[in-house]
Amino acid sequence: MGWDQTKWPGLAQADLDLDPLLHGRPIVLRRVDGHAHWVSTRVLELAGSLPLSIDGGLIIRNQHGKPTGIFVDNAQSLVPIPKWTESQLSTFFDITMKEALAHGVTSIHDAAAELDHIALFKSKAEQGKLPIRIYGMGYIPSDEYWGSQIPRLLNYGKHQRLNVRSVKLFTDGNLGSWGAALFEPYSDEADMAGLIRSTPEVLLNLTKQFWMDGWQVNVHCVGDKANHVMLNVFENIMKNGGNVTEWRPRIEHAQMFTPEDFIRIGELGVIPSVQPTYATSEMWYAETRLGPKRVRHAYAWRTLLENSPQHVLPLGSDFPVELINPLLGFHAAVSRLSTKGESPHGDGGWFPEERLTRLQALKGMTLDPAYASFSEHELGSISPGKKADFVVFDRDIMTIPFADILRTKVSATIVDGRVMYGAL
Repeated sequence: MGWDQTKWPGLAQADLDLDPLLHGRPIVLRRVDGHAHWVSTRVLELAGSLPLSIDGGLIIRNQHGKPTGIFVDNAQSLVPIPKWTESQLSTFFDITMKEALAHGVTSIHDAAAELDHIALFKSKAEQGKLPIRIYGMGYIPSDEYWGSQIPRLLNYGKHQRLNVRSVKLFTDGNLGSWGAALFEPYSDEADMAGLIRSTPEVLLNLTKQFWMDGWQVNVHCVGDKANHVMLNVFENIMKNGGNVTEWRPRIEHAQMFTPEDFIRIGELGVIPSVQPTYATSEMWYAETRLGPKRVRHAYAWRTLLENSPQHVLPLGSDFPVELINPLLGFHAAVSRLSTKGESPHGDGGWFPEERLTRLQALKGMTLDPAYASFSEHELGSISPGKKADFVVFDRDIMTIPFADILRTKVSATIVDGRVMYGAL
């Protein structure tokens, strides 16, 4: 996972066959955002006959109509990939937990926990081997209702650190692979306007049934059309008995809106859950994709926060798409600069009017995610009666220069009052 054609221009499927060590091997590479696969000729052979098209996805073809080996969004389901073994999942889990604790992470919102992932988390929780909290969003890639297949888990396990009370849906793809669903075509691809991965009717039916069954619904939406479609769904449910304070629906990414929908998401009280490093990772090509007018309505974190009736804007990393270190997100949120201190608008930051204050960013990484996971009375601040989850840094990130934020080290990570990494 990790290729990015914006940094690796001219890539072609043949590139995976020219090297003698790679020729003839089944190779699958996931794009950095997880919304596209690039495969070798051998994988295309294993895939067999491919459809001419697929709803909500794209099979990239050459001028002769032959597949190039790149599959976008729903088309990724056509790629034959061996399922991970329990041993592989467990090894990856252990590595992830170690990295998380080393970077001061005490809770993770897993935004697409499939059944085998939930089974692993459940087993680890029962054994007391879940070192941090996991808030799982159950996910099964189907347009048919699947809520009954997801185990509902509340404060589960030996240390009560596992919760599964929400689900994840996908409306569109991502900007980097031209999959984010837009009202108007991309500025750099006039024949493309992104992908709606499930129809509005399917999204409404699924969301309504999840709401009726008591699941929080969290939906991937990047493009302005995708966000509009999902706000229509949420608005429909609100008008028919949905209580936003009890339900707390979320839009994950909430990356681009029409001016009217910036207002509407606030009026509805839907929680925008964003990733600050997306702005600083994509700022180098976002205007090329969207043009100078539309880009002003994208990555607008301060606008979303100011429009939120709860004054809530959860800030995440979306790792492994981005890196796991929360300080990268904190730095991006308050500076709108790359890790080198640069932006397309200079050292003042990219659209600096959308910068968050340090206090807003800190709240966005503590109290706001707690609210977005129904745990604001237990987590999110160092307060009497709450669980003692916190991190100790070697310097004060609230006062030091922007560049020094990225030099900050974790001295200790504490979960449930116990030092899980470092020392006090």
